[in-house]
Amino acid sequence: MVPVCGGICARRLLPMVGAGRAPLLLALSRARCSQAGCTGPAGPGRGPNIKRRGYDITRNPHLNKGMAFTLKERLQLGIHGLIPPCFLSQDVQLLRVIKNFEKQSNDLDKYIILMTLQDRNEKLFYRLLTSDIEKFMPIVYTPTVGLACQQYGLAFRRPRGLFITIHDRGHIATMLNSWPEENVKAIVVTDGERILGLGDLGSYGMGIPVGKLALYTACGGVNPQQCLPVLLDVGTDNEALLNDPLYIGLKHKRVRGKQYDELMDEFMQAVTNKYGMNCLIQFEDFANANAFRLLNKYRNRYCTFNDDIQGTASVAVAGLIAALRITKNKLSDHKFVFQGAGEAAMGIGHLILMAMEKEGVSREDALKKIWMVDSKGLIVKGRSHLNHEKEMFAQDHPNVDSLEEVVQKVKPTAVIGVAAVAGAFTEKLLKDMAAFNERPIVFALSNPTSKAECTAEQCYRITQGRGIFASGSPFPKVTLPNGQTFFPGQGNNAYVFPGVALGVIASGVRHISDEIFLITAETIATEVTEQHLAEGRLYPPLDNIREVSLKIAVKIVDWAYKHGLASLYPEPADKETFVRQLMYSSDYDSFVFDEYRWPPTAMETQYI
Repeated sequence: MVPVCGGICARRLLPMVGAGRAPLLLALSRARCSQAGCTGPAGPGRGPNIKRRGYDITRNPHLNKGMAFTLKERLQLGIHGLIPPCFLSQDVQLLRVIKNFEKQSNDLDKYIILMTLQDRNEKLFYRLLTSDIEKFMPIVYTPTVGLACQQYGLAFRRPRGLFITIHDRGHIATMLNSWPEENVKAIVVTDGERILGLGDLGSYGMGIPVGKLALYTACGGVNPQQCLPVLLDVGTDNEALLNDPLYIGLKHKRVRGKQYDELMDEFMQAVTNKYGMNCLIQFEDFANANAFRLLNKYRNRYCTFNDDIQGTASVAVAGLIAALRITKNKLSDHKFVFQGAGEAAMGIGHLILMAMEKEGVSREDALKKIWMVDSKGLIVKGRSHLNHEKEMFAQDHPNVDSLEEVVQKVKPTAVIGVAAVAGAFTEKLLKDMAAFNERPIVFALSNPTSKAECTAEQCYRITQGRGIFASGSPFPKVTLPNGQTFFPGQGNNAYVFPGVALGVIASGVRHISDEIFLITAETIATEVTEQHLAEGRLYPPLDNIREVSLKIAVKIVDWAYKHGLASLYPEPADKETFVRQLMYSSDYDSFVFDEYRWPPTAMETQYI
C-alpha cells in the first residue's frame, strides 16, 4: 500500500497473523514526510518509513543505530543476531567514539575515524559534531580537511557523493539518477582546481564538498539526506598527481574552454530538471578564472552562490561590523588594504562597498577606501592586463611593489589577508599598523593555518594587545606578559553558509542576491556580546553556531517574503518555529511498529 501524504504521513499497514491470533495491524510510519511540501510533525509511535529489513538496515548509515537498537526493534526488523547482545544509549555510544577519537595520534587519523563513523551511523556522527563543534569542526573541515584532500588516495575508504567527469557530457541526467535520494535540496560542487590554499588537487577535492555539507547539517540543521556532494573531474594540471599510481581521478591535463563550459551548462540544467529550480547549488574552490565568470553567468538563472567569494565576504564583513563597536566609528571611516586580489578579496571588497553605500556613502567615495595588492604590487589605474574585477578597485596612485610599502604610504586602519601568503603580515607591517592606529584591525583570513599571514600571538604581541584580530583557521588563546588573555576570533565561513542554505531552502528562494550575505553579516555581528569583544572575539563562540544559523535563516525567510522572492506558500506566521521544525535532529528514531487492534466485531472473519 502506497502512503498518501496528508500533512502528517499516512502509515503503511502491514497485517501480521500468528497461530491462533486475530490479525494484528502494524504501521510503519515516518517522522516527517520526505515528499516536497510536507512538513507534518511526528506523532507518538511514529518512526521512519523504512522499506529495508535485515542486513541492509545495519549497513545503511541513515538507519543504522548499532547497539542502540532495542530487542523489539531487532526482532521486528530481522536484525537480531547481527548485532552483539548489548544495548547502549546514544550517550554511551558517543563516549565510545570520543575515547577512540582521542586515542588517535594525528589529525588525519582523527579525520578518518569521523568519516568512517559518518559512513556507518549518520545520527551518531552528527550527535558527535554538535556535542563540541569547536573541537570537531577543525577535523571535518579546515584545516584538517586540506591535509585529508592531499592524502585522499590513501585515506579513501568508501565513495561519498557523485563523481562526474568530462567524458560524461550528454549523460549527466542519467548519472544523477544513480544518486539514491530523490529529494535533494542542496548541492556543493567543485572541480578541485583551487582547494583552500593548496592549489589543484583534481578529484582529491571531493573532501571539500563532503566536509562542507557535513557542516550544513551540524551547523545549520539541513537534512543530510537532502545534500549531495559533487566533484566535476575535468583532469588536473598537478604533475605529482598525474604521476601518482594511487591518484583516483582522470589522469590527463585539465580540459578548458568550450568543452568545460558545455559540461557546466549541462550540469546546472540537469540538476534543476531533476531537483527543481530552487535546488541550492554552491560553487566551491573553483579557480579565479572560472569562479567569477560562472557566478556572473548563473547567479540570475539558478539558485546558486560561490562561498569563496560571497561566503568569505559575509563572514569578513561580519567581523568588521563587530569591530566597529571597539573602534567606535562607522565602516566608511576606515581604509582597507588587502593582501590578495582574488575571489575572496573581491567578494569582501564588493560587500564592504554595499555596506558603505547603506551608510549613505557614494560608490565613488567608497571605492577610494579599498586598496588591493596582488603578486605584482598595488592595483593602480593604467596597469596592464587588469581583469574587470580588479579594474573596479584600481586606485589613482603611482606603482608600489610591496605590501609593506603600501601600508606605509596608505596608512590603512585595516589589513585583510586573503592570498594564502604565509607570513605576509611581517613584524614591521604590524608595528606600522599599531603606530598609525589606536586599534588596528588585522584579519589573517587565509587557510589552512600554515598559510596564515600572521599568527594571533604575533598580532597581539607586536601591537601590545591593541590589535583587533581575526583569522580563517583556529588559533589558541594568547596570554601576554601583562596578563591580558585573548581568544582569537575565527572568521570561518561556517558562520555563513549553513544559515544561508537553511534560509534559502526554507523560503524556496530561487536566486541568491548579495543582500542576503549583508543580512547574514549583520546578523552574525549582532550575536557578538560586549564580553566576547573584551576577550578578543569578533564572532560568537562556535558552540552557539547552530542558534546563529537559525537566526540567519529566519532573517532570510522574513526578507524573502517581504520582497516577494519566496516560492513556498502560505507564508508561515511564526517563521522561527517554521524554520526550527525543518532542522535535522541527531536523536535516534524509533523503529518499533505501531501496534493496535480493531474492535473484535470489526475483525470477525466472514465464512460461507
